[in-house]
Amino acid sequence: MPSPFENPIVRYGLPLVSATIVAAVALFLLEGTIRYVALGIAALEVVVVPQILKQAATNA
Repeated sequence: MPSPFENPIVRYGLPLVSATIVAAVALFLLEGTIRYVALGIAALEVVVVPQILKQAATNA
């Protein structure tokens, strides 16, 4: 049975949704330096998590 992480829509969709939530919280509820830290975490998640999920799919 193939891994769901082999599908690029899943690999890029999951981190995009969670990064959107983190960015929304950062923009609407946080202020100052912590806002920029949260936005940085969201940007890092969009870049790094698909690569990790791809690696998980190939090792499964």
